[in-house]
Amino acid sequence: MQDSTPAGPCVLVIFGASGDLTKRLLMPAIYHLKRSGLLPESFAVAGVARRDMTAAQFRDSLRKGFDQLSGEKLDPAAWDWLAQRMQYLAGNLDDPATYQRLGKLLGEIDSKYRTGGNYLFYFAIPSSEFDQVVQQLGAAGLVRQQQAAWRRVVIEKPFGSDLASAKELNHLLWEFLDESQIFRIDHYLGKETVQNIMVLRFANGLFEPLWNRHYIDHVQITVAESIGIGTRGTFYDATGALRDMVPNHLFQVMTLIAMEPPSCFEANATRNEKGKVLDAIHSFSRERLHSDVVRAQYAAGRVDGKPVPAYRDEQNVNPGSSTETYVALRLMIDNWRWAGVPFYLRTGKALATRKSQVIVRFKQAPLTLFRDTPVDRMTNNDLTVMIQPDEGVSLRFGAKIPGPDVRIGDVEMRFKYSEYFQAQATTGYETLLYDCMIGDASLFQRADTIESAWRIIQPILDEWKGNRSDPLPLYPAGSEGPDEADIMIGRNGRRWRPLIPPQTHAPA
Repeated sequence: MQDSTPAGPCVLVIFGASGDLTKRLLMPAIYHLKRSGLLPESFAVAGVARRDMTAAQFRDSLRKGFDQLSGEKLDPAAWDWLAQRMQYLAGNLDDPATYQRLGKLLGEIDSKYRTGGNYLFYFAIPSSEFDQVVQQLGAAGLVRQQQAAWRRVVIEKPFGSDLASAKELNHLLWEFLDESQIFRIDHYLGKETVQNIMVLRFANGLFEPLWNRHYIDHVQITVAESIGIGTRGTFYDATGALRDMVPNHLFQVMTLIAMEPPSCFEANATRNEKGKVLDAIHSFSRERLHSDVVRAQYAAGRVDGKPVPAYRDEQNVNPGSSTETYVALRLMIDNWRWAGVPFYLRTGKALATRKSQVIVRFKQAPLTLFRDTPVDRMTNNDLTVMIQPDEGVSLRFGAKIPGPDVRIGDVEMRFKYSEYFQAQATTGYETLLYDCMIGDASLFQRADTIESAWRIIQPILDEWKGNRSDPLPLYPAGSEGPDEADIMIGRNGRRWRPLIPPQTHAPA
């Protein structure tokens, strides 16, 4: 982004401005954009929340949050520039008077900072409040585009809780907004390594010729978290791992891995190809729901040497809860490129470590050449895209171990963003916020892909809702997940890549 030009004039309006998302991620991202020279001189922030405080108190709380959470050395000049442009409005989000006062405040900001009536409304609020804020903005005329001024709305996940609610939310948004005004944000797509998947595939003649069923055995996509649910019990117990992670984070990464090359890097060209991947995924039959889907819940255990209570003992969780904290899926994509290649997806809480990665495993070379040598197996050739905590790419292949005998050892070439590019600290929201300001929707979900994602997992939700008699598998906190997930992937002779490689274990 360092070579990008600054965005045009605008006001960022944050609903839920007193909350954790604003303090921890949004304002640090805006600060990073300023430091990188990507904010226009005609820019301002208007925070809206129920908490009663002044604009000065709002600025002070954001500054304290940055100092406590970022771990960065603050550039005083950049922060002071931002602070001068921060305004705050206290009011109830269901009160029409709040939006009348907001309209007046935005008019004053336009006059003072020459922002041209361009407003980016960010919903840093619970999804249960989306509908009332959209309706109030529409009633107040604040999202009506006129003349050269644009109005855009950014919506955080979850985008509904099932197919029906996703459709309902989309139709509500369309009552007041054009689809081009809606930016459904998934912060995973702001991570450099996720964006790099397209460059890795389509800018390198090395990989794309091999990126198909003839050379790839299977793909594993893992989003593992070492923490439990913490204080999010009320939200999580009503949501679960499947709804929370699969139709957004995991499916977005999967579509980047599996999509066909778009005709160009225009937003709809890219999103069309991602949508085709979701449309080609096999629907789940009743039989496949039992063989290709695993859910589980964490029991008491230890993570990093610290005790972790069982999920059912966590704060604000039903003691008899059947909510899954782990889910694993086997998906098949019914198209020419991927026919017969399984995609294994897994995500869970309270696992052995925090790690998000994609493993593309290539088919093994035949052993026949080495049949009269000590070699008894061939190396797994894995291309690994590391998303977090360390962003980078690695390639594993076989090499001859020095000595008179022909023996093969696993070696790995590894590239890390932090080492190679010496990149500055980011929150993952910088690119996404900048794209919202310039109107580039390439990294945002369109209504049809949202609904396609829910359509894939709706049979799973229906089955789980209607079948409460099957016992819910448990896995100890701090483990790699339930045995049932190993059994699922093992049916075809495959294994999950360990979250913690064996060589990193402490000696017994």
